[in-house]
Amino acid sequence: MQTAYISHPLCLKHDMGAHHPESPARIHAVEDQLIASGLLHYLQHHDAPAATREQLLRVHDEGYITSIESRVPLQGLVHIDGDTALNPFTYQAALHAAGAMVLGVDMVMDKKIENAFCNIRPPGHHAGRSFAMGFCIFNNVAVGAAHALSQHGLQRIAIADFDVHHGNGTESIFYNDPRVMLCSTFQHPFYPYCGAESGNDHIINVPLAAGTGGEEFRAAVTRHWLPALERFEPELLLISAGFDAHRDDDMAALRLTEADYAWVTQELKNIAGKFSQGRIVSALEGGYELHALGRSVLAHIKVLSGL
Repeated sequence: MQTAYISHPLCLKHDMGAHHPESPARIHAVEDQLIASGLLHYLQHHDAPAATREQLLRVHDEGYITSIESRVPLQGLVHIDGDTALNPFTYQAALHAAGAMVLGVDMVMDKKIENAFCNIRPPGHHAGRSFAMGFCIFNNVAVGAAHALSQHGLQRIAIADFDVHHGNGTESIFYNDPRVMLCSTFQHPFYPYCGAESGNDHIINVPLAAGTGGEEFRAAVTRHWLPALERFEPELLLISAGFDAHRDDDMAALRLTEADYAWVTQELKNIAGKFSQGRIVSALEGGYELHALGRSVLAHIKVLSGL
């Protein structure tokens, strides 16, 4: 079975301004690296459908969804927080970003693919039930997890989040749902200035100090994530794949490299092979230094695909 590559042209149309780091160029940076490596040809390509209202309502309040839809401008930008804005294409792009995860989940559950990478934006892991935040509109990974619970009858889903920022939206959505385990590494103290305390058995937060490199990151994953995942025995593994902890990314101050992303992907693939029939769906979150982003995603997909 192949690895699927899921995206949608509208993900390029969401644009928050010429100097905003969360730009359409991120999609191109990933695709350019995949083309240059020859890997893109070997992936199974799919256009993401738009998530339905029903799918969004599993993790977001109806009033919040309606407010996003109603505030989309006919032209220009409307800011919904200090660093998140809507342009005329944002709502539809966000629907397709969330729908990419739904498609990925359906395809791995139906054994049409082994795993999937969703090259999507806007990202999602800061978005909560009733709020947008940190470039995120809808919580794409949460939509995928809730779909798997509702439509595929799963009881144990794990989300691994190695973005440099804590996935506070994902944590808030699933904090009281023990069917979903969140394993998260992130720089702390740092935006969004929360997450250092896990508070329960299925939220595994591992804060990392500024300057942390690959050796310490690998030790943290080995000590905290892997035993928790072994105990949990996930039936499906989802990844919030943020690459802004790369040493070349000046958004933050962790010092990971492509080799670290390949390593953690392999460790997660081992867990999925043991408990989840290999089923993994990965979604792009952060990563803003374009060359580092492209190289890091390439390393991630090389491991997912085994190519």
